[in-house]
Amino acid sequence: MVIAIDGPAGSGKSTIARRVAASLGFYFLNTGSFYRAYTLSALERGIDPLDRDKVLANAESIRITVENGNICIDGIDSEGKLHTPSVDAWASQVSSDPRLRELVNAAVRKLAAGMNIVTEGRDTTTVIFPDADFKFYFDASPEIRAERRVKDQPGADYESVLKAIKERDRMDMEKEAGALKRSPDALYIDTSLLTIKEVCEKVIKTVGK
Repeated sequence: MVIAIDGPAGSGKSTIARRVAASLGFYFLNTGSFYRAYTLSALERGIDPLDRDKVLANAESIRITVENGNICIDGIDSEGKLHTPSVDAWASQVSSDPRLRELVNAAVRKLAAGMNIVTEGRDTTTVIFPDADFKFYFDASPEIRAERRVKDQPGADYESVLKAIKERDRMDMEKEAGALKRSPDALYIDTSLLTIKEVCEKVIKTVGK
């Protein structure tokens, strides 16, 4: 079974997907982590993240695996480096290359074959798993999402975070490939005024487990 969740950054996708997966005994698959891993690898090797050909060549030369729930690059656990400011700044641009998206899509579909998974991203319900058994679209106002991000990053400036989130939304929605869209058959959930527990309960109730 595939439970797919889409939505903008900060809407609670990752946290809720992880908890739902744990509750159901499913595997949590974060498609966005693959793009972050390719971005991280390019940056660590001194590759310009805007040089699509070099980023793609590098992506094809490395091996991305999931070990104990963590993303590994060539066998090295890199999970802790995937959400640094530098990766945050470039991941969206890197993931906009249609060739890289095909590389990631093939990888995650292969990983998901024959498994019960909960997965989340930007185009998970529309492109990667259009035939998912259950689809959800999480949303929240930019202001609420900025507040959440500031709580997770002590010392962060609210106005700067809010501006960055709005810019990220714009880029995600205007991508030439893998743009953030709401699948017509996805259940829409506004998480702005809901607790993590309440959203998890909605998802699990819908799945019927």
